[in-house]
Amino acid sequence: MTADFGHAGPADEPTGLPIGEVPASLAETLRYGPFHRALRDAIAHRGLSLARLRAHIEQLGVQVGQSTLSYWQRGLRHPEVPRAIPTVRALEVVLKLPTDSLTSLIGPRQPPHVRPTPAAFAELASAWADTAPLLSEFDAIPESSRSNADLEMLSVHDAVLVGGQHEQRAVTTRLVVRALRAGPDRYLAVHQGDEGSRIDSAVIRPGEGCRQGRLRRQAASRGLAVELLFDRRLAEGEEHVFSYTVVDDTGGPTPGHHRTFRDPCRSYLVQLGFHRRALPARCTKQFRSGLMATPVDVDELVCGLGGVVSAYFSDVGPGTAGVSVEWS
Repeated sequence: MTADFGHAGPADEPTGLPIGEVPASLAETLRYGPFHRALRDAIAHRGLSLARLRAHIEQLGVQVGQSTLSYWQRGLRHPEVPRAIPTVRALEVVLKLPTDSLTSLIGPRQPPHVRPTPAAFAELASAWADTAPLLSEFDAIPESSRSNADLEMLSVHDAVLVGGQHEQRAVTTRLVVRALRAGPDRYLAVHQGDEGSRIDSAVIRPGEGCRQGRLRRQAASRGLAVELLFDRRLAEGEEHVFSYTVVDDTGGPTPGHHRTFRDPCRSYLVQLGFHRRALPARCTKQFRSGLMATPVDVDELVCGLGGVVSAYFSDVGPGTAGVSVEWS
């Protein structure tokens, strides 16, 4: 990406132009925020590339990196006060926005990449108690440190295959993550088998975007923890897609499939595919904010053609989301 400098610019040059009117949708975003959405909408409204935007800002005597503008509009970083105020004011001029419309949306913020542990997680963490010895081998005990802390979860898709004896046979997971800082090169996944599962027989099959690293199992908890290694260290803000399958078909009738989220996730899709001659009596979509909490977002699910049940959650977590299954 490049920026243009030099002779007088084309019709989109902002210098000397009056503040223009903004559409109602942009005006509402400028009023209520958040900052990154307002900035993104304003840039889209003016039709400027980030390279052109940066060039215009520097013509006003303000230096800013194109990557910084990209992080700001995606919400990966927030302008630091008071250092960023001149840049934000320059953005208002270049984007022809009312004075202080963007400036009013910035203020004291938490330091970058510091994500407080949700209050609900103190209760959720006890769900990991049985597998804590596994996680401790990776220096990632949930109560004391935050495994995968440098990765933002954007999307998760769990596809569960259920066999003719009502047993969970395999779970294929596809994830989309974003690096919150430079350096992450792996993801730590945890799986817990159903009642009766012989976890020592479970097999991990890495898919796209990863390969298997260290693997630990614990028969008592029917749990396993596995490192999924990327092919490189991710750059800050870089998105990565990867998938893996856990084949664990020795358990009894499955009660369903649930995933615990310690941090918010934008999108979670869970699908259970049943054997056509062994369909469930009832399936419900459920979300719990804590282990003892009453399920919310409870919906009856229809087993569609091909014996597949699907449940979708947007902006899910922290908490546990999934599908509960009842057998006749």
